[in-house]
Parts: sequence; C-alpha cells; structure tokens
Amino acid sequence: MKTLDKIAQANITPRQAFELLKAGNIRFVENLRINRNLLQMVNDTSNGQWPMAAIVSCMDSRTSAELIFDQGLGDIFSIRLAGNVVSENVLGSLEYACKVAGSKFIVVLGHSKCGAIKGACDAVELGNLTALLSKIAPAVFAEKSVTEERNSHNPAFVEAVSKIHVERSVQAIMEQSVILRDMILKGEIGIIGASYDVETGVVAFMDHTLVLEGITESAPAVAV
Repeated sequence: MKTLDKIAQANITPRQAFELLKAGNIRFVENLRINRNLLQMVNDTSNGQWPMAAIVSCMDSRTSAELIFDQGLGDIFSIRLAGNVVSENVLGSLEYACKVAGSKFIVVLGHSKCGAIKGACDAVELGNLTALLSKIAPAVFAEKSVTEERNSHNPAFVEAVSKIHVERSVQAIMEQSVILRDMILKGEIGIIGASYDVETGVVAFMDHTLVLEGITESAPAVAV
C-alpha cells in the first residue's frame, strides 16, 4: 500500500476518502488487513504528512482509529479524548487537519459501552472529569425514549445517549467552526457521525448525519 503524498491527497475527493474508510473497516472486521511496510512509511512521511481524513474518537483503548479503519502511518489524523467530546481544542485540531493539512473528510466516532457516556448518565463528578462530562450531559437530557433506569446500568439508555452525543457533536462542529462549516457546505470536505461496536469491530455510520458535496437530506441545523 503506497504511502499518501501531497499529490495523492490532493486527488482524493471527500467521497473517496469516506469510501476508503468504510472499506478499511470491512477489512478490519474480516481480518484482511493490508500488509504494510511500516518502516518504509516512517521513511516516506519523515519530511511531511498528507492524511486524507480526520477522526474524532474516544480515548478508549479499544478504539484506535488507525486499526479499526485499517490505515497506515500518515493516512489519518486521530484526535482522541474521553467521550469524543468536541471542544475548542478539537475544533482547532480539525481546522488544522482540513484547512491547513488538506484532509478531506471528518468522522465523529462514538462507541458502545463508553465509560465517559456512562459517567455522564450517572452525573459523575470527579476533578477535571466533571467539566468534560458536562459536555455530554445535554445528550443525556435530550434522550427521551427511555423513561426508567436512566443510568449506566441500562445498556439501552447508554447506547441511545451515545448516539445522540455523536449527532450533537457533528452539529457542534458545523455550528462552532466557521472555517469547517464553509468547507463542508462548499463540498471541499465531508463529515459524518458513526459508532464503533467494541464486541464486533463494526463501525456503523449514521447516514442521516452525512454532509457530502455540501448536501444531505438531513443536514444538521447550522448557525449562520
């Protein structure tokens, strides 16, 4: 597998980047990962990097984006923190990835059985973690379908909150970054939310959150 360079990155469209990520996860699940010469990739990227996509995911040890999308060194930016929370720092990182470094696609990736989501469901307070979990709390309040046992002991509630949190994060990126919103609406980059299943390895993309070529049937509301 050839390491991405400036020309290859420039020739990848947002749609192609999305398809490459989907194909990579299929390979991962089927245990057909590409045999890469990682040392060669180290050499190839020693003077620069040209990733095709940026993934915002959780710090969970089971959710390494490079592995679950079967990507090599220099192929993607991986932005990881507990609960895949979108903060000012994450937005700045995404702006760098797309506007400066040329990435073509953004994925906000939640996952099943997320400890941060469980903590938010239980309104946990613990040092600096309290502020982080407060950014997930709106998704807890927004989940209305579960009326009983609205806590971490109810897997259905946890998963529902997790998906709402991803949806809200996609929306937050478009609302809070003028740079990224402009690029998305112009079709220069694409964005989607997704959820990784820690039991199967499958990434389920949330098609209703997809904005590609500046178009989606269910585009997130954006503040103009």
